[in-house]
Amino acid sequence: MHDMTDRYAVTGNPVAHSKSPQIHAEFARQTGQDMVYERLLAPLDAFDATVEQFRTAAGKGLNVTVPFKEAAFRYAHRRTPRAEAAGAVNTLKFENGEILGDNTDGAGLVRDLTANLKQALAGKRILLMGAGGAARGVIAPLLAQQPAALVLANRTLAKARQLAELFGGTLTASSYEALAGQRFDLVINATAASLSGELPPLPPGLYADGALAYDMMYGRGHTPFLRAALADGAARVADGLGMLVEQAAESFALWRGVRPDSAPVLAELRRLVEAG
Repeated sequence: MHDMTDRYAVTGNPVAHSKSPQIHAEFARQTGQDMVYERLLAPLDAFDATVEQFRTAAGKGLNVTVPFKEAAFRYAHRRTPRAEAAGAVNTLKFENGEILGDNTDGAGLVRDLTANLKQALAGKRILLMGAGGAARGVIAPLLAQQPAALVLANRTLAKARQLAELFGGTLTASSYEALAGQRFDLVINATAASLSGELPPLPPGLYADGALAYDMMYGRGHTPFLRAALADGAARVADGLGMLVEQAAESFALWRGVRPDSAPVLAELRRLVEAG
């Protein structure tokens, strides 16, 4: 490795499990970019100091994961409109002394849905579950696709209402109970429920004909949410592995000015995840 190799990393706590280094190494190889991508563990109370050290050591950019996306939002000098809308930053770019904050999560989700899963969004009825950072980060890109309706459901209705007020337009807030009798073409799980195995209390009969159930979490086999969706009549299910690869591709394009081909990288990652 010579001195001109550009340095990137993913920072979070924990960060050892991150698949981003594999993804970006493959993107770099595919596009012939001279760069290296590492993991950077930041102490919970020292995000800024850790990032500043990386930046002053000529680091070019970072992906930011849990729990630092809000801290990265504050750390950036300038933010893209989609990062402003998300209230969180998952991509930092260091250039000419400036720190640019971007959020590629929503774009990654939309690209996975439309390009990989061939799911039309325009004129469709979409249910988004959860009102935390994961949900907020994807609202603006989903609304930009002009769905017939985007309903945000959350256990705490007040939190969903706050977001609905913030985004306005065709975003409506709902409790889970109030969903009874409604049907959706796409149901997206942005809650952390898949990790704990607890499912959002969805009423039955939510899935329209041909509907897709999408879980932002991923792992071996189906998540509990996706299993429940199939049992309740979803025609198709998908997990968040494609979103992970597509948000990475979006970050890579921001940093390097070239868009990698995500399909072969996603196929290889899927093979590795399923192999456990």
